[in-house]
Amino acid sequence: MDPLRRAALLTTAITLPVVIALVVLVNVLGDPSGGDPAAGPAEIDGAAPVRPEDLPVLRLDVPEVTPEAEAACPAVMGTLPLELAGEPSRRVQSDTPYVYAWGDPAVVLTCGVDRPEGWVVTASAIQINGVQWHVDTSDPATTVWTAVDRPVHVEVRLPAGVDSAPVTALTVPLAEALPYQEPQPAP
Repeated sequence: MDPLRRAALLTTAITLPVVIALVVLVNVLGDPSGGDPAAGPAEIDGAAPVRPEDLPVLRLDVPEVTPEAEAACPAVMGTLPLELAGEPSRRVQSDTPYVYAWGDPAVVLTCGVDRPEGWVVTASAIQINGVQWHVDTSDPATTVWTAVDRPVHVEVRLPAGVDSAPVTALTVPLAEALPYQEPQPAP
């Protein structure tokens, strides 16, 4: 056998197990979460990520469940992400199973809400990924986005200072779960 080839094989035979051993050691000893995959990655600033069980239960008043919501909302709830715009989902206490929240302060989605008061024929809508949204900015503490072109209205409440990224992320699962329906603004 060629001496150069023999040296390359010997180097590979020694280097490969050493690299594998180092990778295993780094993954086992270098993991600050103790191997808990639910702990998630560490933040760049060194702070531990917020876990859903660390957030307090969010108590919400919501509208009564209508037959339309009962028919349409389970499909929506089954498509919602566990994390939204980097924020974990959190526990919610309400009179309906059709409400979901992420983060603190919370971004809250409610399926089956009434038509927004400001949604009239002359009102404009914003279309994102095929979903039309009516946006209400009348409350300085909350921006309310309501999907108005589905069989039921779906509302997303964003705390002040939160941009539209959560709404944008929710449009795809919403469009997949609920078919398009011609918007029906108030006269």
